[in-house]
Amino acid sequence: MLLRFSVENWMSFRDEATLDMVATREEQHSNHLAPIAKYGLKLLPVAAIYGANASGKSNLIKALAFAQKFITDPPKANAVIPINPFRLSKEPPELPTGFRFEILIGETIYEYRFSVTDDRVVQEELKQINKASEETLFRRLEGKLNPIDQFAENSASRFAFEGTQDNQLYLTNSVSQKLEEFKPLYDWFAKSLFVILPNTRYGQLHEITDDNHPQFGRMTTRLHDLDSGIAAFRQIDISPDRTFPKGMIDSIAANLKEGQTLSLGPLSGEGAFLRRKEGNVIARRLVSVHRSESGEEILFTFSEESDGTRRLLDLLPAFLFLEEELGPSTFVIDELDRSLHPNLTRNLIEHYLAQRTGSSHSQLIFTTHDTQLMTQDIFRRDEIWITERDKFGASKLVAFSEFKDVRKDKDIRRSYLQGRMGGVPRIRTASSPCEDEAAVR
Repeated sequence: MLLRFSVENWMSFRDEATLDMVATREEQHSNHLAPIAKYGLKLLPVAAIYGANASGKSNLIKALAFAQKFITDPPKANAVIPINPFRLSKEPPELPTGFRFEILIGETIYEYRFSVTDDRVVQEELKQINKASEETLFRRLEGKLNPIDQFAENSASRFAFEGTQDNQLYLTNSVSQKLEEFKPLYDWFAKSLFVILPNTRYGQLHEITDDNHPQFGRMTTRLHDLDSGIAAFRQIDISPDRTFPKGMIDSIAANLKEGQTLSLGPLSGEGAFLRRKEGNVIARRLVSVHRSESGEEILFTFSEESDGTRRLLDLLPAFLFLEEELGPSTFVIDELDRSLHPNLTRNLIEHYLAQRTGSSHSQLIFTTHDTQLMTQDIFRRDEIWITERDKFGASKLVAFSEFKDVRKDKDIRRSYLQGRMGGVPRIRTASSPCEDEAAVR
């Protein structure tokens, strides 16, 4: 589980901003919490992030996505690191961009941090946090591994470090060199953190909608409950020569192994996929089934479904994964409510929270503009966050629990929309004064 994530000098975040998933002492919705007895902590299962357009919500999610990719899919040797530092200072300082994670893996908390410029890793450090102390597992600063750290004198660790490129992380290279010490941390980024951006498509829909898949029943039931209009799914054979450019399928299928299924990338919006079965490559398309007035099954391609239905098809597998506790995973969704009716969004969140028990270790972090969700009937105050941009373009991140006047019975949605907590657009009319005139000049 994620305890904390911090970022600084990234896009609109000039100063360090921290998303804190450790619960405060308030008692609201205590059934939401995941107690970590070893550390005397309780962790939040959800964080809803609000804010005006261009306030920094998506930039925070992009920071998480960048860090994950940089760890699990590092750049080639000598390649540029695609960072995006804050650019609106009068004299942009040549400072690195920093990331810090505190993560619970099993029963152990790790703190992992690194900072980078566009050509090198400036700092990298991993600590194991104990209840009353902490232990540095490795520390890398300007290309040097601290010799006092416990793995520094290990020959395999030394070999892995010396083989780490300036623009790559030691954590990544140590795992690629088959060292096991840090693999649980690497695996959290590779297998337990899922970042879903507004245009992310769920490429494995053909698997979860196969009637042999363990989630098939839940998927169809939830789609029916959410009034999608979809009664079922079908996989129909298609002719590759008539559907795709000549030779395209042959080149893609060359490396397809027996029993393997491959979604056709950008074409997956139409539900097309390949499967090798008994040596032959079969091209199929996933279609949805609707029923006519007479009860007849009518097949629809995904392009014929509404944007809202397609968005629901992309998101629903994530919620099924969360609700079934198929792993202690953290799902991060940017613009959760995009193309969805507010009642649908609310149902997805409430259904997720209702399934939780004290042993649940899943988490959902999302950005939204849907103020109908902004109620203490659903969330604790420490589960609601606001991003706000100052007049110089720098973003900050603040939890509702930091506002002293947010009582348990307060209509926080009204206070938010009235601008009392920030995070709303500062809309001006032609006759209103511009307090930011000096900044504009």
